[in-house]
Amino acid sequence: MAPPLIQLKDIRLTFGGTPLLSGVELSVSSGERVCLIGRNGSGKSTLLKIAAGLVEPDGGSRFVQPGATIRYLPQEPDFGDHKTTLAYVESGLGPGDDHYQARYLVEQLGLTGEEDPAHVSGGEARRAALARVLAPSPDILLLDEPTNHLDLPTIEWLEGELESRRCALVIISHDRRFLSNLSRQTAWLDRGQIRQIDRGFSAFESWRDEVLAEEERDQHKLDRKIVNEEHWLRYGVSGRRKRNVKRLGNLHELRDQRRTYRGATGNASLAAAEADKSGKLVIEAKNISKAYGERKIVDNFSIRVQRGDRIGIVGPNGAGKTTLIEMLTGGSEPDSGTIRLGANIEMATLDQHRESLDPKSTLAEALTGGRGDHVMVGGKPKHVVSYMKDFLFAQEQMRTPLEVLSGGERGRVMLARSLAKPSNLLVLDEPTNDLDLETLDVLEEMLGDYEGTVILISHDRDFLDRVVTSVIVPEGQGRWIEYAGGYTDMLAQRRADLKRETVVAASAEDSKKPKGTSSSGTSKRRLNFNDKHALETLPKTIAKLQAEIAKLQRFLDDPNLYSKDRKKFDATSAAIGKAQKDMEEAENRWLELEVLREEIEQA
Repeated sequence: MAPPLIQLKDIRLTFGGTPLLSGVELSVSSGERVCLIGRNGSGKSTLLKIAAGLVEPDGGSRFVQPGATIRYLPQEPDFGDHKTTLAYVESGLGPGDDHYQARYLVEQLGLTGEEDPAHVSGGEARRAALARVLAPSPDILLLDEPTNHLDLPTIEWLEGELESRRCALVIISHDRRFLSNLSRQTAWLDRGQIRQIDRGFSAFESWRDEVLAEEERDQHKLDRKIVNEEHWLRYGVSGRRKRNVKRLGNLHELRDQRRTYRGATGNASLAAAEADKSGKLVIEAKNISKAYGERKIVDNFSIRVQRGDRIGIVGPNGAGKTTLIEMLTGGSEPDSGTIRLGANIEMATLDQHRESLDPKSTLAEALTGGRGDHVMVGGKPKHVVSYMKDFLFAQEQMRTPLEVLSGGERGRVMLARSLAKPSNLLVLDEPTNDLDLETLDVLEEMLGDYEGTVILISHDRDFLDRVVTSVIVPEGQGRWIEYAGGYTDMLAQRRADLKRETVVAASAEDSKKPKGTSSSGTSKRRLNFNDKHALETLPKTIAKLQAEIAKLQRFLDDPNLYSKDRKKFDATSAAIGKAQKDMEEAENRWLELEVLREEIEQA
């Protein structure tokens, strides 16, 4: 077995009250792909910070292999005083690291490198932070929710990039598909301790259920044993013999064991308050279009949404998903075309940015609207503490300010507010953001039981496959197409993955052009970082290959080589053939780029 690159032993940490981490052990060797699983608030992010050396535990040890490099991706990056995203990315490079790699990754992640970190969106901040940790090619990558705020094309690009690297990975994520595709080992942080198996996330849920069932059986046996011992204590003590004193001590130990047992955390209890049924037709859109200047967001789109439909809207960031959903639900008017809403529509919405939450208000105030101690759920009052418990909040959190809650807890607050309102049309914008896997399971079940209509935007492929009955996808130039089935079904019908450049790159180019500028021809052509780097380095590569070919040719010039050393002759012949092929490809590539550069300069 390979020696560990990083090893945590007997890690203990307490933030008042119940220990957050108690005797945690985690070991990661070269090339291992570990997913770190646990409920919101279980200490996953804290443990990752301890592994990165950013948090000092109360006890235990941390070992890192000498010379091993570690890069940690936080949930919320700190840009410090960097003036551009590229400067921030390059600040993560070590001595001897290639600055070209930083520029290359910035471009691959859809940034220019000139963005002001003080004014970037959540998605841009996440992409810059990813470029910063990937650019140095570290030995260990510690990634905390790497897919948050990313669109589907970027998530799939990131999967491919991580899969191609040899570094060790430790990943925290709520994205099942992402974890299943990348992980090879699973570390489950549960009630302050870690259980670990040498299988990826796809095996986790069945293994977890087996562990919890076995634990429940053990607790049942313990309860029975305590009952038997208490019966002996009442009716079977005879004298003060040592064995009876010892047995009494054992009973006290059993009671202590039962008292200190921390049972598994319960699941959230989600249920949407349903209004009276809507009409059979919920939304009818005919030939609707929307444009901002020269850029078409929606072009001639039609759809009929009927009661009970579950529709997912996917696509790159900036494609116009939110604009489309606002038009369909009557939030904004199309430039042309008609939208008709059906009869008796009662709509509830979930805002992905949590903008309607006042960070200074308490949890109880957010749920009750600041009025009393009851929440109106489906038009009926329910005590706020009881409603909080349905969403896994403890009673003592009632007066907790929202600003100190985790992202997952704020996500549950938004769900609680949205689901309390009677509705027959749920409009959910990124409902899975920051939710733990168990809460996602319950949300999926709730949506399955919901008798109304659901329209949602999501970048979670597994969630889409489990929930929706059709998927609407942008095809570029404002065209949107509806595909039957879930995300995987959509890919099979399109026979192509979603591509960020089909929408974002074209839109960015179009938005920069003056009016009347044609979108065809050389105006779309440009040299990216990869092309520029190739133009600079290919001449050196060609010269190196020429020297290698000349050296090999000198060996082949020996007329006696074949008879003296047949193996060396064959190896040299193969090597010179490969070098000649590589040089021809390099020359052709350089010539192609040089012609393109001249065309751009002359355009």
